[in-house]
Amino acid sequence: MRLFHNTLSSNGRRVLMVAEQLGLPLDIIHVDLMSESERARLHEINPNGKLPVLDDDGFLLWESCAIMQYLCDITPGQQLYPQDARARADVNRWLFWGSQHFAETVSVLSFENLWKGMIGMGAPDPALVARAEGGLRQLGAVLDAHLAQRDWLVGDALSLADIGVVAPMMYLEQARLPLGDFPNLMRWFDRLRQLDPWKNTEVG
Repeated sequence: MRLFHNTLSSNGRRVLMVAEQLGLPLDIIHVDLMSESERARLHEINPNGKLPVLDDDGFLLWESCAIMQYLCDITPGQQLYPQDARARADVNRWLFWGSQHFAETVSVLSFENLWKGMIGMGAPDPALVARAEGGLRQLGAVLDAHLAQRDWLVGDALSLADIGVVAPMMYLEQARLPLGDFPNLMRWFDRLRQLDPWKNTEVG
């Protein structure tokens, strides 16, 4: 299986963490998003022009959460994505929440506080930053309350839910994410950072 990926992508990192945990080897194809020709080739395999994209013997799959679920579904005996309908629905709940709300809000701060300056687009927009910070604090409070009496988002062990939600936090310091005041959330983050799937997908 091949994964079209860029090391700066937290969505791609989600997939790499799952593959690492499952022991699935992936042939990583680096895509330079600053190259016009490589972006054009990316559009040939994903009409959205985004990473990651999985190529499993000609089966092209995009959307990181769909790839994560697929990798689990083709791995017998895996423990990341439960078979029980309610437990799986609970995992899906957090995957969708993470994609639609948490990661989306983090991406605003990542762009404004990190990428914008790196690509020569000027200083952060104070209004956008303030709005995103307020939204992320609200989302952080949801996570913090949920994690008050538990170690993992779903059940008693690591699942796709944890991996899906935690990946955007790879830019906690660089994007100045306002999450440090949530002790349960930070305890959970520290626990995940000690795991091999996180350590082995670190950039640099």
